[in-house]
Amino acid sequence: MIALCDVNNFYVSCERVFNPALENRPVIVLSNNDGCAVARSNEVKNLGIKMGAPLHQIQDLVKQHNIAVFSSNYVLYGDMSQRVADIVEQYSDQTEIYSIDELFIKFQGFEHLNLTRHCQKMVKQIHQWLGLPVCVGLAPSKTLAKVANHYAKKLNIDGRVLNLSHEYYIKQALEHLPVNEIWGIGRRLSEQLRQMGIHTALELRNADIKTMRKRFSVVMERTILELRGVSCIDFDADPEKKKQLICTRSFGQKSSDFDLIKQAVAYHVTRACVSLRQQESLAQCLTVFIKTNPFCQNDRQYSKSITIQLPQASDFTGHFLAAATHALKKIYKPGYLYKKAGIMLTNLSDKGAVQTSLFCPDISSPKNSQLMAALDDINERFGKGTLRSGREGFGQQWAMKSERKSRAFTTRWDNLLNIR
Repeated sequence: MIALCDVNNFYVSCERVFNPALENRPVIVLSNNDGCAVARSNEVKNLGIKMGAPLHQIQDLVKQHNIAVFSSNYVLYGDMSQRVADIVEQYSDQTEIYSIDELFIKFQGFEHLNLTRHCQKMVKQIHQWLGLPVCVGLAPSKTLAKVANHYAKKLNIDGRVLNLSHEYYIKQALEHLPVNEIWGIGRRLSEQLRQMGIHTALELRNADIKTMRKRFSVVMERTILELRGVSCIDFDADPEKKKQLICTRSFGQKSSDFDLIKQAVAYHVTRACVSLRQQESLAQCLTVFIKTNPFCQNDRQYSKSITIQLPQASDFTGHFLAAATHALKKIYKPGYLYKKAGIMLTNLSDKGAVQTSLFCPDISSPKNSQLMAALDDINERFGKGTLRSGREGFGQQWAMKSERKSRAFTTRWDNLLNIR
């Protein structure tokens, strides 16, 4: 059996944990630069506000219904997500993180347990320890687990766990599920299926599998098999290392200041190098890009990127900071109002499987590795950015707009709740 554990309205729920006054009040969490609604409480959904709605278009509704609006607090959400994963791992040693608010759990070898009660206990512990509402769908395959989770939320199932292990209940669930609600069936594909007379998940499950594979693809065949209870989507408890690392962010305000852009690029380089070391990889190529805002037609437009190859693969932040500054000087042009900058690390390889160079001994210096290990340890213990390169600057005037962000309640001592 496979379970999908999903935190309901995750971003909103995280905000409510540390601000109980938000319970039963409509809440919205915004995207980068406070642009659009990317998370909505049920109260907001009932008002008809759609996912991705621009804030400036719903200001009247915000005032009329006293909607609480927050900037995205990724530090808080990321930490809460990890805490959920830590609890889930107490109930199974086979977990796969699917997204920041979803985990697949495999219960191979758990046949002796009542899995519904087992998962209800897990849901209760997550709520008691973290204050987060969680729903769980249990089924023989990942796709059916998604279906079970969908109904566990929609029907407010007692105990917040729905077990779709019995064939009768599987058919009942699929009969009332529109085909566009199936995991992996997008808008275009669902429209093609409707034209074939397939409107529900049950109709898709009963379709001729050879015909569907020939008309669509092996992916469609796999989806049909999953709906029939045959698990054929791999369970990835140990995801592959990323083959490239990209860090980019729009500026809070447009800028032509070279030093400001250089600080932003340095910040992105530092973040990417931390991720590089976390997955124990080395990179040899660095791409730097800058661009103006294509939506501002009155501004002069410019977009440019450049790729630099290091003499040898490295994970030392200093090497990439020097390369990034050199690259930025080559592509920067004064007189343009830049809106976005970013970097990409490519040509990645495992740290333990790289041939070092006889002519670049400094690249693979043990001292560099020791320095980076110490830097990462300090920043992990005392908070990101506690120690950083001077190239990043200190004010982050380029940072994206985030005027409504809550505190980092769980990761910074000075942001802890005050109980009086």
